[in-house]
Amino acid sequence: MKIALVSEHASPLAVAGGVDTGGQNVYVAHIARQLYRAGHQVDVFTRRDRALLPLVSDMDGVRVIHVPAGPPMQLPKERLLPYMPAFADFLVGFCRKERRPYDVIHANFFMSGLAALKVKDALNVPLVTTFHALGRVRRQHQGASDGFPDERFAIEDELVRRSDRVIAECPADEADLVALYHADPKRISVVACGFDPNEFHPVARDDARDALGWPRDAFAVLQLGRLVPRKGIDNVVAGVAALRQRYESRAHLYVVGGDSETPNEFATPEIARLRGVAHRNGIDDQVTFVGRRDRSLLRYYYSAADVFVTTPWYEPFGITPVEAMACATPVIGSDVGGIRHTVRDGETGFLVPPRDPNALAARLEALRADPARARAMGEAGRERANAYFTWRGIARELEDVYLQVAPVRADTSRDARVAAAGGARLRAVG
Repeated sequence: MKIALVSEHASPLAVAGGVDTGGQNVYVAHIARQLYRAGHQVDVFTRRDRALLPLVSDMDGVRVIHVPAGPPMQLPKERLLPYMPAFADFLVGFCRKERRPYDVIHANFFMSGLAALKVKDALNVPLVTTFHALGRVRRQHQGASDGFPDERFAIEDELVRRSDRVIAECPADEADLVALYHADPKRISVVACGFDPNEFHPVARDDARDALGWPRDAFAVLQLGRLVPRKGIDNVVAGVAALRQRYESRAHLYVVGGDSETPNEFATPEIARLRGVAHRNGIDDQVTFVGRRDRSLLRYYYSAADVFVTTPWYEPFGITPVEAMACATPVIGSDVGGIRHTVRDGETGFLVPPRDPNALAARLEALRADPARARAMGEAGRERANAYFTWRGIARELEDVYLQVAPVRADTSRDARVAAAGGARLRAVG
């Protein structure tokens, strides 16, 4: 197939860890590469956010097209909606000029979907949409701090109604689509996010700690990802404080992420807020802000930690828990969204209510007091991640969705195309 992936604010070439660079960037990059390796022609369309970018870049055989829409500079995604008409016009023009038409267009995020609808209407290309976050759910959790306009809701309604298939990233995402957007369940496919086993695998804990300069004997808690308020990192800081106050147990929290390799409160304002939380709780010396790190190094951080903690208010999927599990590290996560889907409570880690540092402290103490149980949970997580959440397997599930909505060509049957694509099948994730 010839596949167009649209990701207006999240370039697959961007460095993850910033305010607007995270799971979607990783998702699009890995899906594009895996589809290309499966034999498909793949193009990714993303907004040009730097003046010197070429129109087309190569990413391991995948074309990345930098769409001229709005000023060629980095802008918060909340400010991009006015530039989507220009994005859509370019997208239609580019697709129209291609010698071979696209078999399917896969939009990522609602603004990408808005642009991709123009391609569907103009060129009759089947549209698959992954929202990655739903506006109504975001508004429920963020209220007045949600920077997107209300018109987002009408755009998402139209996309749910008109997409040939909507991808939900977990059962909670599917339930929200049905309850809040009146989506037809028959046109929803649940396809998760994943990890690359070559990128994330266990490293011996002492070796990982030696490489990072961490003390071998400390109880180490890791928080890794975008440093924004909705990720609930302040709850993790408070949980480490509650562990000390309620159980007289000491843990050291390492926070990886931000907009610079050296922790910088000006580049990443959330660091200043979190340092304030640590100071008010009297644990300044128990929290280390590491800064952003290259993805090739992240397995050392996951492997060095006794436990990975992520307690966002809401999370459509959450890639970091899967990466931690792949490195055989137990996970304590919020009992929300995709984390509820990936983490098996009591088996691969624990689920806790968001914004409840005492509940988090209780689970931290359970793992600190029973290292054997923690190791067993980590190993169970590794097995689960490899069984259900590799990018190769996720790409095959998406491939099957594309084949279901793409028009059958005269020269080949759908069964033959599925076989040629590697026998992709939708898999039930337990």
